[in-house]
Amino acid sequence: MNILKLLDKLSDDSFFTRQTSRSETLSDITAFGKKAAVAALPLGLAGLMSTNAKAETLTVNNDPIAAKSALTDALQLALTLEYLEDEYYRLGLNALAGNLIPASDKAVFMQISKHEAAHVSFLKATLTSLGEAPKAKPNFDFSAGGNFTPFTNYQQFLILAQAFEDTGVRAYKGQAGNVMSNKAVLQAALQIHSVEARHASQVRRMRANKGWIELANGGNMPAATNAVYAGEDVTVQAGFNTATKFGAAAGSAAYDEILSGTDAAAIAGLFIV
Repeated sequence: MNILKLLDKLSDDSFFTRQTSRSETLSDITAFGKKAAVAALPLGLAGLMSTNAKAETLTVNNDPIAAKSALTDALQLALTLEYLEDEYYRLGLNALAGNLIPASDKAVFMQISKHEAAHVSFLKATLTSLGEAPKAKPNFDFSAGGNFTPFTNYQQFLILAQAFEDTGVRAYKGQAGNVMSNKAVLQAALQIHSVEARHASQVRRMRANKGWIELANGGNMPAATNAVYAGEDVTVQAGFNTATKFGAAAGSAAYDEILSGTDAAAIAGLFIV
């Protein structure tokens, strides 16, 4: 499918605005995964990477070495974030003898977990195809030094799930410029970004929030997650202050802001031993 046509499908507001049951949500996520998460299927894009990624000319200001470094650094950052999400959902699904997540929600998180595991496999395969050794998975502390108890408290599990998904969405967006030198990787990154956005929207709704980030703290989030939402209260877009027309709340909520690589790595670092 042409990437522009695919991205047009991803912008369908009905997913975000309609009221759905848990089973309908799972169906949406699953169908979305089949269409847009081609990037999440190792066998699907591992082959693409083995031909397109290696063959593509990489240049930044006519410097192929700088371009490849920016590209692989972005992929290594993405891999760290996907490692974090992959392990978090696997542990959550098994926590309290498999009973932490209510039965009504478990199918959703099982599907999300499959996506994250596939993202890890894809990113590792892509880095390898580019001649770069994937970084090893870090050791994680999901309590963040004692601030959270996500595997004994389901509401805290949901809070961190939202924080991790929102971090991923903003981080992928922030790295777009660093992967533009390789069209195959850029397409895959955009697809994964969209999958992560669907995850984030769904988790927010499971917490009785709107499906998008509201104001700087992400909406109903503890202070310990403030770093995830720093800068999300921006209202000036392309030189126009949206707050003057729509108000600060609507103006800031209408646009997602990027996370720099440094900031994304720092957020992940809060959960790395």
